[in-house]
Amino acid sequence: DGVSKCFGFVAFDNPTSAVNAVNEMNGKEVDDQSLYVTRAQKKSDRQRELKRQYEQLKSERYSQCHGVNLFIKNLDDFIDDDRIRKEFSQFGTITSAKVMMEDGRSKGFGFVCYTSSEEATKAVTEMNGRMIASKPLYVALAQRKEDRKAYLASQYYQRYRMQQNIPYGPPNLPYVLPTISHGSRFYNTINHIRAAPRWASAAPIRPNGTYAASCPFRVIAGKFGISCFSN
Repeated sequence: DGVSKCFGFVAFDNPTSAVNAVNEMNGKEVDDQSLYVTRAQKKSDRQRELKRQYEQLKSERYSQCHGVNLFIKNLDDFIDDDRIRKEFSQFGTITSAKVMMEDGRSKGFGFVCYTSSEEATKAVTEMNGRMIASKPLYVALAQRKEDRKAYLASQYYQRYRMQQNIPYGPPNLPYVLPTISHGSRFYNTINHIRAAPRWASAAPIRPNGTYAASCPFRVIAGKFGISCFSN
């Protein structure tokens, strides 16, 4: 339709010239546009290479900001970059302050990066929970998505282990005894009952045929056993 697709191809007669062109022209500004120049590749290879470059850039940025970059959320819609820079500048030198936007509107969170971990730690201590405009801020050290998932999984596992070690259930629920096999339960009970002699508590017989009680009760032998009566 006569409209440029914003990409094209250049073929050289030797590999050396192509390599030199990539080194010289990649990233060069042309008409306020930064050119992306690389060896022509299949779409899958190109996507894989772009992903590798993106991950490398992200890792470099993370290493530069690790321990000094703060994540701030619960921001009012009208708070912009200048406002959060002003609020957090009292704790140290800020290298960047950014409120994340979408379609020109605040997404309610942003980032502030300091030059040292001491400054960042002080800002977290002082600003977390502080009221800015109409909302209390949530302020913490920024984490990569992978690290945050690992941390949350670790916290969940620890809570699960603690719950497993608690012998009692929630309030107002009965305590459940550990499971015991039926055979061992009744067998042990019967053996325990049979262990004591049947007439271990019987008193000795006197010469006149009566029983001498060893307690303050009168013992009489009857048809169905021995009975005790109060003296």
